[in-house]
Amino acid sequence: MKLAISGWRIFEDHAAGVIFRLLLAATIAFLVLPIIVSIILSFDNREFIGTFPPPKFSLRWYRAFVDNPSYLDGLVVSLRLALLTAVISTAAGAGAAIALADAQWRGRDLVEMLFLSPKFVPTVVIGFLLGFATAIHVFDAFTRLVMGHVVITIPFTVRATLASLVGIPRSLSEAAVSLGATPWRAFLDVTLPLARTGIIAGALMAFVLSFDEVAVSIFLTDAYTQTLPIALVAEMRANLNLTVAAISTVFAAMAVVIVFFLDRAVGLDNVIGRGMYRG
Repeated sequence: MKLAISGWRIFEDHAAGVIFRLLLAATIAFLVLPIIVSIILSFDNREFIGTFPPPKFSLRWYRAFVDNPSYLDGLVVSLRLALLTAVISTAAGAGAAIALADAQWRGRDLVEMLFLSPKFVPTVVIGFLLGFATAIHVFDAFTRLVMGHVVITIPFTVRATLASLVGIPRSLSEAAVSLGATPWRAFLDVTLPLARTGIIAGALMAFVLSFDEVAVSIFLTDAYTQTLPIALVAEMRANLNLTVAAISTVFAAMAVVIVFFLDRAVGLDNVIGRGMYRG
């Protein structure tokens, strides 16, 4: 009887392992196959979106991207916007997270909820509310975009930094102070390096979210200041083509190249840290 139960448990463990491996393979295929199809279609020589695979390949859609001034202008705006948003959101979010994690004070939970609340509000609602600034022409379009993108990205920088700070014992900074360091020096030399992973992760999330944001941007742009996603949406409404696939392939390749060179040059562990502190 015991041998039968033991054999059944071994079979259950083996079956569970096979099922989890199949689920992992299905998840990877679900994520990777659309990217592979998009890459292949970006080299399609046809003027229309036809059957897969393409019968002939060319770089026509990459040339269409380079030759379209609205795409290039949108790319410049998106890069400037994402970089500025990441800087502001990281500085504000990390500062807020440090204040929230430093001590338990009255109203702390309410302040944390206010910082995280944009994460739970639909971006369309945020864009619509901020769109009133567009209607009354309070700020220029780029300033409105920065404001909107900081609002939707700051919850991620706050949460990422808080998650990193949770694992850092206060005794480390207290030990530095007891050895003669000022509180500010203890923060710079002890707490900040250990929290680097969360801060950089939040900054990367803010940059990526800002770069591909559509729902908020569509309410805040004007005819002269448009992000690349908005330019793509406008072009797709007028003339659906495979330029989108070409642009997606370019940015995917750029991401792979950047990660590769960072890893070869200094190592990803040295760039983003080795994770949260574990005593």
